[in-house]
Amino acid sequence: MAEDKCWPSNAELNEIREIVSCMARVNKEEVRVVVSPYRICPLGAHIDHQGGTVAAMTINRGILLGFTPSGSSQVVIRSGQFKGEVEFRVDEIQQPRQTTPTKNENGAKDSYELKEQCCWGRYARGAVYALQSKENNLSKGIIGYICGSEDLDSSGLSSSAAVGVAYLLALEHANNLIMSPIENVEYDRLIENEYLGLKNGIMDQSAILLSSHGCLMSMNCKTKDYKLIHVPKEQQYAESGQPKATRILLALSGLKQALTSNPGYNRRVVECQEAARILLEASGDYEAQSILSNGQYLYLSHLNLCKLESNLAKRAEHYFSENMRVKKGIEAWELGNFKEFGVLIAASGRSSIQNYECGSEPLIQLYEILLRAPGVLGARFSGAGFRGCCIALVEADLATEAASFVRREYLNLQPELASHTSDDKAVLICDSGDCARII
Repeated sequence: MAEDKCWPSNAELNEIREIVSCMARVNKEEVRVVVSPYRICPLGAHIDHQGGTVAAMTINRGILLGFTPSGSSQVVIRSGQFKGEVEFRVDEIQQPRQTTPTKNENGAKDSYELKEQCCWGRYARGAVYALQSKENNLSKGIIGYICGSEDLDSSGLSSSAAVGVAYLLALEHANNLIMSPIENVEYDRLIENEYLGLKNGIMDQSAILLSSHGCLMSMNCKTKDYKLIHVPKEQQYAESGQPKATRILLALSGLKQALTSNPGYNRRVVECQEAARILLEASGDYEAQSILSNGQYLYLSHLNLCKLESNLAKRAEHYFSENMRVKKGIEAWELGNFKEFGVLIAASGRSSIQNYECGSEPLIQLYEILLRAPGVLGARFSGAGFRGCCIALVEADLATEAASFVRREYLNLQPELASHTSDDKAVLICDSGDCARII
């Protein structure tokens, strides 16, 4: 397992600045770095796209984008992970991309890795598309180098939103555009929903842009109202039987697949919308948007539920029960009741499996292992639940022991997948982080 270190470290920043200074032939002092953290969502799984309330935070891992204005409209970007170089101009009109998987010469679908090698620059183009769509004047491109925390791409920590936010901040800085975090939440939504065709909500980018170290960020995804929730000072709850400190475990499954090529993710969103439509129309409301947050009063009064077939009823049950778990979780966090908060995280994980039906066998196994690990208070899938990792809240003084337990048990059950990740990166011990920023 790997312990957290100061992120980003001075060594990481210096390396990125050196690379960009060589690319652009400028002094290192002229290179700026976007720090765009990954996020976790302890509570609020799969309900942001239905206008639900979520509880999220960033971690001290993520995306780093070193950049300097190019002096022209040209964008030139290299990656620490993928091959090749992305080049285009910010004055080119960007159009939404096709997300249909390509075919190789044998007629089979390309692997995830090959598709990513070919398409990794689409987020930079998507950021230009989003800014153009609101008629912002883009005249200056960037020369940049982007890299992410090792082994955490496609891990369910919303690396895609972190990448999109990083490009937005860099392009805005180069073009002297001043945007609020809430405006950038909308711009990143345009990248993912319109440009890439992913039917997700705004939780990912909201957490990345609005979080603060040590806080839980709560957002109503319908109204976009949000607040940062601090835990009480230690002396206020030290004698309550609660852990005095907690850490975050990231247990990697070895599963990687782009969400835009996985029909399961978008299908679940459509099912939630269909359940909302049926509930609303059964009440005579044909005008409201078909999202489950608009049908809450119908569900809670148990009217018209018989009109929902089994799958749709499960999706609605997950939405409404998860929304209630978020409410209870916020109350628990405010009181420093980490044990109750962990119980709610575990219940969220069970509902994701039973009602939202998004977990693959390896992820379910990893979830169950985490719940048995010493000091773990609660666990669930991170991200959509079709790939990636599981997260857990763990008592700080038992984090190392828990990480060793999880690695050992998962290796026994899934030796092939577990072998995709080195021993020291399979289970990471992290802390909460700050929001995206330029340094």
